[in-house]
Amino acid sequence: MKSSNIGGQAVLEGIMMRNGSKYSVAVRRADGEIAVDVKDYKSVIPWKTPLKIPFIRGIFSFVDSLVLGMRTLTYSASFFEDEEEEILTEAEAAKREKQEKIFLNLTVVAAVVLAVAIFMVLPYYLSSIVERYTSSRAVMTVFEGVIRVVIFLLYILLISRTKDIKRTFMYHGAEHKCINCIEHGLELNVENVRKSSKQHKRCGTSFLFFVMIVSIIFCFFIVTESPVLRVVLRIALFPLIAGVSYEIIRLAGNSDNPVVNLLSRPGMWVQNMTTKEPDDSMIEVGIRAVEEVFDWRTWQRENL
Repeated sequence: MKSSNIGGQAVLEGIMMRNGSKYSVAVRRADGEIAVDVKDYKSVIPWKTPLKIPFIRGIFSFVDSLVLGMRTLTYSASFFEDEEEEILTEAEAAKREKQEKIFLNLTVVAAVVLAVAIFMVLPYYLSSIVERYTSSRAVMTVFEGVIRVVIFLLYILLISRTKDIKRTFMYHGAEHKCINCIEHGLELNVENVRKSSKQHKRCGTSFLFFVMIVSIIFCFFIVTESPVLRVVLRIALFPLIAGVSYEIIRLAGNSDNPVVNLLSRPGMWVQNMTTKEPDDSMIEVGIRAVEEVFDWRTWQRENL
């Protein structure tokens, strides 16, 4: 299997697919029709060089994914708002767009801060429970990592119980199935997508799981005795952890090496929690999103 390098995410009643600098969002509207929005995406970093440097590019890719994810979620949610559509002047529309952009940026920053607090700082303080039983820094570091993974899994388990998230996880499954269908050389249609796997090695869930694991390794090198400095270093290391995790997931998506497949397996297991089997209408949305930005027929002829 060869990587097509397309990727995406599930949104509210729809799917976003990205191919290079272009992305599409396909949403199943309440009337049953599929609405599609296709746009070019400009990275948060105006320079292309950092986006090509290993370990550095993963940091910016992570931020780009957050920004694009929030933008496409907002777009999909707009189809289900109860408020009546307002008629705005050009100036009012420009002002609203500016306000929405500011709100989007603040939301991304808040999401990063919250993620670091919950998954990096909180596990450190909770791991202090074992201090009364052991003085081993290695044991405490591993215990901190276990707490981090448990918090991550509990978070997924809790959000998966809501109706909207359950449907979003079904669209997530449709996204993976569409990509797997293409990368395994099958014609992109509902029947072939349906029988394709809902797990994919380049999934964001696997990326986050690798972040959890890589953070354990990095925390072994924090040897300072100052509790405050330990927290500061954990926060400072987060971008580097994200960069390393990105390189691992990138390698996994482009390799069928048995060792790489073995390392990818835990993340694939976690995907069982974040992907569900979609119905045919969801698969149709995924196919539409793919075909708006990716010529899969040409890709298959040239690569498979």
